[in-house]
Amino acid sequence: MSTELIFGIHALDALLETHPEQVLEVWILKGREDERLNNLQARLLAVGVKAQPSSRQALDAKANGGQHQGVVAKVKAQPTLNEADLEVLLSAQPSPLLLVLDGVTDPHNLGACLRTADAAGVQGVIVPKDKSAGLTPVVRKVACGAAESVPLFQVTNLARTLRTLQDKGVWVVGTAGEAEHHLYQAKLEGPLALVMGAEGKGMRRLTREHCDQLISIPMAGSVSSLNVSVATGVCLFEIVRQRGC
Repeated sequence: MSTELIFGIHALDALLETHPEQVLEVWILKGREDERLNNLQARLLAVGVKAQPSSRQALDAKANGGQHQGVVAKVKAQPTLNEADLEVLLSAQPSPLLLVLDGVTDPHNLGACLRTADAAGVQGVIVPKDKSAGLTPVVRKVACGAAESVPLFQVTNLARTLRTLQDKGVWVVGTAGEAEHHLYQAKLEGPLALVMGAEGKGMRRLTREHCDQLISIPMAGSVSSLNVSVATGVCLFEIVRQRGC
């Protein structure tokens, strides 16, 4: 059985809500007494896990310097979702809303995108296996529970996956600063995949070529672009507005 470490109160709370059987061991900061940790310990006891008191130094080491909020847990590793799992999702969703992240390598940005995707009702997030962040403890913590609720599909060939989506009737919309049409001019209804590019570089050429439409976010100020997680939120909630969700 493969295991992994997660940290942060939100991340562990979310796992207890969805898959409590995956929690194996928990370490909590020795001597810390507050309502959030007390509630967490009560939930752990309810599923048969007793948290072990631990020093801050030991928790820092387990979290590899991450902001653990006084709690670290060893859990069963989540299975990696791939193209076959995506096919199952597409068969079950007649009008899916998907988010595609082309080479987002910053775990904080991936976590923030997952959190926004959850809020917008996205059924799945798709990333390439290579040159992209995966489900790390930092991603789980930043996602505040969304990593447990929004499926993350890691695909070998992103361009081929986009073609598969198109064959299934999904309209693929990419974002590019130089696109002629902006977000609020586009029709963003029905089965849809929103493609966001990597931090600083944008979409790769092959990804761009496999988009049905390119759109931009109108910028009124002096900055030329937005952080990818902020841009994702802007685009997703315009889609939500148009879909009447």
